[in-house]
Amino acid sequence: MSLCNSDVTVQDERARACTVSEVLGRVGSKWSIGILVEAANGPVRFTELERAVEGISRRMLTLTLRNLERDGLLTRTVYPTVPPKVEYTATEMARELYGTLVQLTSWAERHRTAIAHAQDVYDRANQ
Repeated sequence: MSLCNSDVTVQDERARACTVSEVLGRVGSKWSIGILVEAANGPVRFTELERAVEGISRRMLTLTLRNLERDGLLTRTVYPTVPPKVEYTATEMARELYGTLVQLTSWAERHRTAIAHAQDVYDRANQ
């Protein structure tokens, strides 16, 4: 059974939409945003990220850094020192994303109280 041109186009659009969803899920995750914002200001070390990204565990930081490196958003540089020094730097693609992430985090900061209030009102009305 062969696919007609319109079927191929629909499949391409679905595949592209899935990819966009994956990308948005990755860069918009709770931990990725904090890491990318920190790394956009220049090279940053693992321990600096651990202190800067509130609430992140070492394991989650490691996994998120690997994923961001895999996605081409961070560059990992290992220096041959004892102990080894490792720095993470935002790539050009991540620096392009930086402004959007800052706007998103600013929006969340401005509206977090209103959202918490709306959740409280909703929860009380739907008990």
